Amino acid sequence: MAFPPRPPRGAFNPRFKKEQQQEHRTNHMIKVPEVRLVGDNVDPGIYPTPEAIRIARDQALDLVEISPGANPPVCKVIDYNKFLYEEKKKKKEMKAKSKTSEVKEIRFTPNTDDHDFEFKVKHAEKFLTDGDKVKAHVQFKGRAIMFKERGELLLLKFADRLKDVGALEGMPKMEGKRMLVMFAPKAQKKKSGSELGKLIKEDKPAAPVAAAPKAEGTN
Repeated sequence: MAFPPRPPRGAFNPRFKKEQQQEHRTNHMIKVPEVRLVGDNVDPGIYPTPEAIRIARDQALDLVEISPGANPPVCKVIDYNKFLYEEKKKKKEMKAKSKTSEVKEIRFTPNTDDHDFEFKVKHAEKFLTDGDKVKAHVQFKGRAIMFKERGELLLLKFADRLKDVGALEGMPKMEGKRMLVMFAPKAQKKKSGSELGKLIKEDKPAAPVAAAPKAEGTN
């Protein structure tokens, strides 16, 4: 007598894989006997899990376990896909806010011309405005080490140009064959309403002065 073939052990179960990858337990994956139910259009309270699942399904929504460590676990009636989207959006915003500051380098020589200097000032302003630190240094090669004073004046001029967006962390100092300074981003101040009003008022053209009436009997 022939026996039907047995299914292979460890057969692929796509539903099991999806549940393993899911960040939160939802609906039938919630195995506890009761849950604390929250969400819109529901009466908050403790419900048997099957009843909580039914309440969610009646609204065409999901029962999502949002606080598994509570006693009983807290579950929310919500659209799970929308919930995941909002969570992803929050994490992205938090990551953007916690952006780590980088150190950007600006390199000069004692003979940097005005055009190159202005170009590097604009780059440094952008770096500082973006929240990064700026390390500027003058590189001395060979006999150029004789012009340390020229390098110091160049860096101090650079610091003066960046004073509105960057805070100088110390005076120029030598490290080997280069002189360097470091700048930290300066908090940008927003103009208050009174300051803006003052600027607008100052910018308005003055009202024309009326001519004084002529006295009677004068030409």
